[in-house]
Amino acid sequence: MSAATAETHGPAWTVGLQRFQRDLSARSAAPLTKRAYGTDLEQFAVWAERVGLEPDAIRYRDLRRYAAHLSEGGASGATVGRKLAALRSFYDSMLRSGEVRQNPADLVATPKKDSKLPRVLGRAEIAGLLDRIPARTPLELRDRAMLELTYACGLRAEEVVNLDLDSPDFEGERLRIEGKGSKTRIVPMGEPAQKALRRYLERARPALVRLSEEVALFVSKSGRRLSTSDIRRRLDRWVREASVAGGVSPHALRHSFATHLLEGGAGLRVIQELLGHASVSTTQIYTRVEASRLRSQYARSHPRA
Repeated sequence: MSAATAETHGPAWTVGLQRFQRDLSARSAAPLTKRAYGTDLEQFAVWAERVGLEPDAIRYRDLRRYAAHLSEGGASGATVGRKLAALRSFYDSMLRSGEVRQNPADLVATPKKDSKLPRVLGRAEIAGLLDRIPARTPLELRDRAMLELTYACGLRAEEVVNLDLDSPDFEGERLRIEGKGSKTRIVPMGEPAQKALRRYLERARPALVRLSEEVALFVSKSGRRLSTSDIRRRLDRWVREASVAGGVSPHALRHSFATHLLEGGAGLRVIQELLGHASVSTTQIYTRVEASRLRSQYARSHPRA
């Protein structure tokens, strides 16, 4: 704890914060954890002194007031939860040293993390983005095939880079994907994705690959397997070319894939299988996306909305 901290706080909070930092060091806490907890507890100490509370006088109602204060100030549920975790650790330390009889933070419920609706591109935006990628150079052919496949099959960026030469089955018009937890799933490949992938394999990949033993489906200009950052960087380029508004990530293509299936009448169980979700509860976020879209259209078009 710095000398500036001692000047900022009264004696009780200064001693308490310094002792907690020593306790974290004794428990071999990571430097990042020590720094994050220190920052969160500094903020709480300022608030507590403003309302006239010493460390050993804090009760769970005070922490609930503080959590409400943070939320009203615009803090997300995840941020409030992290700050409560720091306070829980702080009072665990005081409990072990006998300075308090119970941990007041144990009685404060951690707020749920904010559930943000995913970015979804409209059908015209998707078409404008993919159709804008030309087919002149090996890298352009690769990017077109890679992004067509990402949208057509609802792939995660990690799944795209893990595809091998034997992943696509053109005869069966399907793609084998190694998903999270090494779980394999088979999904259909649409005709535009197959066409773009064939062009890439015939005209572009041979010009990029330098080692015949390379098995990665999508390779860099040096002939090696792509990374997820490569995919994001190339997508950013084509998003700018197509003048698509807002942030578009590879995951936005996956979200758009699922939302467009739902709009077309596909059931949640089918979408769950295609996305490789372990639970249908994860897939249900797309029903909220669709409900949000319907509410927005209703508000714009209904005369009594």
